[in-house]
Amino acid sequence: MNTEVYKLGEELDSFNYQEVQDGILAILEKGNNVLLDMTACNYVSSTGLRVLLYSKKVAASKGLNFSLKGVSAEVQDIMSVTGFDGFFDYA
Repeated sequence: MNTEVYKLGEELDSFNYQEVQDGILAILEKGNNVLLDMTACNYVSSTGLRVLLYSKKVAASKGLNFSLKGVSAEVQDIMSVTGFDGFFDYA
């Protein structure tokens, strides 16, 4: 299985979630693992968190990996407060 990197912009929110989700799902549909590069991202809304969780579930259902890379302190705080930090693998 190959791993493809998907790079996020500065935010993952209700304005761009569909584009991000579609991009991640396209990688998974090809049978590839996803490494989500969050280096540039400094904000994730509740909608963005749902995209991450949904992507993780789809990957798992296909026997694929979905992991996060470059998670900023701001995003780590959001994920920690919401309890989402334990759901993901980090590269």
